[in-house]
Amino acid sequence: MQFFDAGRAAGAVHIVVDPRKTATARGAALHLQPTPGTDLALANGLLHIAIREGYVDKAYVDGRTTGFDAVRAAVAAWWPDRVERITGVGEALLRRTVRLLGTARSAMILTARGAEQHSNGTDTAQAYINLALALGLPGRAASGYGTITGQGNGQGGREHGQKADQLPGYRRIDDPDARAHVAGVWGVDPGDLPGPGVSAVEMIDRFGTPGGVHALLVFASNIIVSAPDRNRVRERLAALDFLAVSDIFLSDTAALADVVLPTAQWAEEEGTMTNLEGRVIRRRRAKPPPDGVLDDLSTLAALAGRLGNASFSADPRTVFDELRRASAGGIADYAGISYERIDAEQGVFWPCPAAEHPGTPRLFAERFPTPDGRARFLKVDHREPAEPPDQDYPYLLTTGRIMQQYQSGNQTRRSRSLRLSADDPKVELHPDLARRLGIEAADLVELHTRRGTAVFRASLTDTIRPDTVFAPFHWGGLASANALTDPTLDRHSKMPAFKVCAVALRRVGGPDDRSPATPPPVHLPAPSRRDS
Repeated sequence: MQFFDAGRAAGAVHIVVDPRKTATARGAALHLQPTPGTDLALANGLLHIAIREGYVDKAYVDGRTTGFDAVRAAVAAWWPDRVERITGVGEALLRRTVRLLGTARSAMILTARGAEQHSNGTDTAQAYINLALALGLPGRAASGYGTITGQGNGQGGREHGQKADQLPGYRRIDDPDARAHVAGVWGVDPGDLPGPGVSAVEMIDRFGTPGGVHALLVFASNIIVSAPDRNRVRERLAALDFLAVSDIFLSDTAALADVVLPTAQWAEEEGTMTNLEGRVIRRRRAKPPPDGVLDDLSTLAALAGRLGNASFSADPRTVFDELRRASAGGIADYAGISYERIDAEQGVFWPCPAAEHPGTPRLFAERFPTPDGRARFLKVDHREPAEPPDQDYPYLLTTGRIMQQYQSGNQTRRSRSLRLSADDPKVELHPDLARRLGIEAADLVELHTRRGTAVFRASLTDTIRPDTVFAPFHWGGLASANALTDPTLDRHSKMPAFKVCAVALRRVGGPDDRSPATPPPVHLPAPSRRDS
């Protein structure tokens, strides 16, 4: 946001797409406020206008891409008036958006969870990639397409093989050559590597079932608050034979565990992180953890040793050097990145296949990672959300973050200063909707979906659409937004549809009634000598 603020001060024009008029949207030159779940229709409509009004970079499309003709035919049906009917965004705004993107000296299209956490989120991202390619943005200076990750090392985790279908370097786990390479680094038989696993939500849904997980170790993830369909998640956690949680505080999930392990926090660990632009940087330890407290890497190494494998290292640099070898030749190639280079160069951009390689600050400048080096246009079409409003659930619910809280709130809800500014979980609704339902500011409001109920304090604001309500997901207990959310998954990414579902709401209390917020779990008392 500091970069955005500085850019705007220097004359940058920002266009924000969001059902709410957030602080980011308030600072933008244009705010497009679509109906939740219609982002793909919006993107196809923007491409339709770009083609009809002559903003397509024909030289770039012809020289660097394939598949444009099929996409052009597919978006021909997305006339601006049709897009306006579906999304609620006026034709004039649509045309102005395309004109700004098409005539700017440099332009970036950035998507994040708002566009992606839908049952068609992957297709929506592809639709915006289509738009960026058609405008030739990847071929222009300071321009292109990017997706903003939700956490500080969201990028690096994926590159390291965090996903259950990947190996280090963005290698596919079902690729025989990739399996052979990584197995050679690890000194194991390729046949001993597992096949592709299931996504996180699918794994949770199979806890305690035949073929599913029966014992689980959770590192710093508060899934009882952060996963969709909270009641189902609680049921599946209860079906486990054994649950262990490693965290710096007793989270809502840790409170359900058989064993809780203390762990070092971020300032007590060291290693590398990879930021949005693909720059690998160092994170140095500020202070050692308390005596007897292990960091995550040491915990994993100790567990591996107990299980009979002494080859796991607890030294971050040793692990990073192993990652360099394992990722060598992959898409995210770290082979030429060393701690010394990171320190000397203020970070190194992957891919960096050799020590003498300068790194790659800009991807796709010469070719894309396809057999012919060309980017692929792929036609994608809009689909209604899995759960549109109906007579019983007549409104749309979207969930997300607020500035004062972070993720499941396990850390931030313990901060007195943050609680003073955002203690009560609030549902945002338009004054017109509130008037129809007899709801006033600060009333307690119960939200009800097909999966469960949650109670929030009413915040009346005209910065949200009259057909939409917004609930933050940082709280658990009675104010758990994920007791409401739809667990329907994107067919490609398996991302849940956090951003839209059908909801009903009603007033259940006044401003003076007790807050629905539950205080965070307290620390367990230190054991006595006898307990020890």
